[in-house]
Amino acid sequence: MIDHQYIAYLEKLVTAKRKDLFKKVLEERTKHFTVAVEDLFQPHNASAVVRSCEVFGVQEVHIIENKYKFYASRKIAKGAQKWLDFSLYNELNTNNTLKCIDNLKAKGYKIIATTPHNNSCVLQDFDITQKSAFFFGVEKAGLSHNVLDNADGYLQIPMVGFTESLNISVAAAIILQNVTERLKQSKVQWQLTEQEKAEKYLDWLEKSIKSIKKIKTNYYSKIISE
Repeated sequence: MIDHQYIAYLEKLVTAKRKDLFKKVLEERTKHFTVAVEDLFQPHNASAVVRSCEVFGVQEVHIIENKYKFYASRKIAKGAQKWLDFSLYNELNTNNTLKCIDNLKAKGYKIIATTPHNNSCVLQDFDITQKSAFFFGVEKAGLSHNVLDNADGYLQIPMVGFTESLNISVAAAIILQNVTERLKQSKVQWQLTEQEKAEKYLDWLEKSIKSIKKIKTNYYSKIISE
């Protein structure tokens, strides 16, 4: 349940400009598409992917750590990680890739492996009406067989040069810009639900206020005492 009185209380502590910005950005957020990254070890790539997700309105990012720890540099991500929701798969003695895939499929997502080395659908022909999770892997090794063998579809960016692949951060930006732009021109119900918007609005308000823990404690202590 969303405590709307608490939201109204916090709104008094935030400028009107910031509140309007939160509401404007929330209207552009989506969970129709999500991104999963597998074993990224270079901070600049991880950070750039996170930044692209935020810029193009993809609210959720799934981080798979079988071999390497994921780290998003604040300098490169420009604080983008503050506004997104992350699911981390890093349990020991567990195939975290398969766990992520199972979780996403259970939520109704199609698993889309981004790769130039398969009978892939080219980007401009991709069906944006399907709820999709785009999987990205490291540039040299690419996605693992766990992803490729369990994918519902494959996606590639058309290229005409001698180089056969793009840096992961560049590929993610190109794909997300294309699919989100087409999605917003479609009749698909791609926006967050009103409940999801309210939950995220509250989250962003709290993240914007200094000493929020103390403020929240004092607020609810006052309610209880009354």
